Amino acid sequence: MKNVSILGCGWLGKELGIALVKNGHTVKGSTTSKEKLQELESVAIAPYLVDISKEHISSEFLNADILIIAITSKEVEDFKWLITSIEKSNITKVIFISATSVYPSINKEMTEEDETVDSPLVEIENLFRNNNKFQTAIIRFAGLFGGERQPGNWFANRKIPHPKGYVNMIHREDCIAIIQEIIEQNVFGEVFNACINHHPTREDFYINARKSLGKPIPEFDDSKLLEYKIISSEKLQKVLSYQFLHNDLLNI
Repeated sequence: MKNVSILGCGWLGKELGIALVKNGHTVKGSTTSKEKLQELESVAIAPYLVDISKEHISSEFLNADILIIAITSKEVEDFKWLITSIEKSNITKVIFISATSVYPSINKEMTEEDETVDSPLVEIENLFRNNNKFQTAIIRFAGLFGGERQPGNWFANRKIPHPKGYVNMIHREDCIAIIQEIIEQNVFGEVFNACINHHPTREDFYINARKSLGKPIPEFDDSKLLEYKIISSEKLQKVLSYQFLHNDLLNI
């Protein structure tokens, strides 16, 4: 079993920590809110107050086998400081949670070999990919849903654009299972797309999502030139021998 530190115990990180604890791992978790420290402790996650924007991080928090980075910050300079701190620790493996927003919408299927956009997130990814002091697995998650994140509640007060485009989504339970597989199989030094195989149109998906919550059918805006991307997770499924737990976006 591993000593795992999770930087960012929010919507994904906290539930991931709970799952890792259940599997016998020792888990430390960070938050930027003092009010959430007790919340983490109550689920057997050792709590730490960490804010990389203030260049504050406990050396004890970084005393781990694996660091999972699940924060939403896109500040490149903050991550440069974080990486310097990791290099001074005994961490040898990092899992960096990224997003499929790194790919442009150019109306085609996108794999890990495709070109990415010029963005802070890509720059941060490269900081980890090019570091030789530790190994990093980068997971590019598609749109996240599950728990209190219900797609039927999205776009509540506005029309949904690109109704004929396609949906790229992944359930939180799959996110957690994929991260656990990377740890258990010790698969690092790779970049993975993580997205359900099912890609209904945005129109079909959001109509169904609203109906599932008993809400009115949404309005759509198809006035703009159609732009979309379809995220392929073929590599992840092959390398990890992974099968998605939630693979039908019209039955969520």
